[in-house]
Amino acid sequence: MKTKTRYVDINVNKESFVSKLIGAKKSHDFSDVKLLRNLLSNEKARILYTLKSKNPKSIYALAKLLSRDFKSVREDVKVLERFGFIEFHAKKTGKRESLMPVLIIDKLQIVIDV
Repeated sequence: MKTKTRYVDINVNKESFVSKLIGAKKSHDFSDVKLLRNLLSNEKARILYTLKSKNPKSIYALAKLLSRDFKSVREDVKVLERFGFIEFHAKKTGKRESLMPVLIIDKLQIVIDV
């Protein structure tokens, strides 16, 4: 199995903190370290850990495992998807379609240039 790694590169030599998330064909600029902190919050870390260890079948099941509100968990997983940490696999049950969040990275490295 191929390992997927995301790199967060923060350069403090600029006039303001500038960071860049570099990964397979995706690049995002952060205008503030506050955004980086939000991306790597404790709740999002719990989501990543739960996805890795429990493999929930839906966002609803993930919310139940975390004992959190569904809407909050859905917003957090959408952010994690946008930055390439997870992806969704659609699963149809009858007329309903559920989205199964799947962790697609194995490692996250943060580099700070001072």
